[in-house]
Amino acid sequence: MSETKEKCIELRGIVKKYFIGTPNELAALDGVDIDIYDGEFVAIVGASGSGKSTLMNIIGALDRPTEGHYSLDGVDVSAAKDDELSAIRNRKIGFVFQTYNLISKTNALKNVEMPMLYAGIPAKQRVERAKLLLEEVGMGERMKHLPEELSGGQKQRVAIARAMSNDPSIILADEPTGALDSKTGRMVMDIFHKLNKEQHKTVILITHSPELAEETDRIISIKDGKITGERKGSGKAVEA
Repeated sequence: MSETKEKCIELRGIVKKYFIGTPNELAALDGVDIDIYDGEFVAIVGASGSGKSTLMNIIGALDRPTEGHYSLDGVDVSAAKDDELSAIRNRKIGFVFQTYNLISKTNALKNVEMPMLYAGIPAKQRVERAKLLLEEVGMGERMKHLPEELSGGQKQRVAIARAMSNDPSIILADEPTGALDSKTGRMVMDIFHKLNKEQHKTVILITHSPELAEETDRIISIKDGKITGERKGSGKAVEA
């Protein structure tokens, strides 16, 4: 990709099988090779059932490959123990999901604090950082609201603030605008662009939308569990 950027993610020969040894054995991923570099904004694009969500789960250390090698910042993730995987998820990767995954009985501020609590950050420091992050995504005035009191776009902005709570180097966003109208989706994408350009976060966008993918630096296509190609994107936000 670039001589000046370090490789942060390396996948080699990644296979993920389900129902192994049975007549309905399924290979959701079949020999995937991917390199992603520090500070890139990358889209992984595919239709439903293409394997992109399975790939996201492996990149995010939420699941293990059946075969193959996964290196994250030089660490062999495919050989890591469960507690090591948990530490990697908590410290290095921020997750943003289509369904937000906020804790329903907990206000926005406490939701953003949660990953810092697991990381052992002191209470005062947690609150200060959570407030700052909510301000950055335009949710400062809503920090005491419960998820049920927020719109879809507001929930997603809280989710992005939560993803940033432990200052991860990688943001992994799975269909983050899928449940949003176009105007709100535009706002969410603008936040990702800002995180990428201003804070140099590596952003990996999992999407079925060619239009959203086009905004990223590089587009990786997946079909039937195989990488079918990659090309450059514009790297620029689309004007509303």
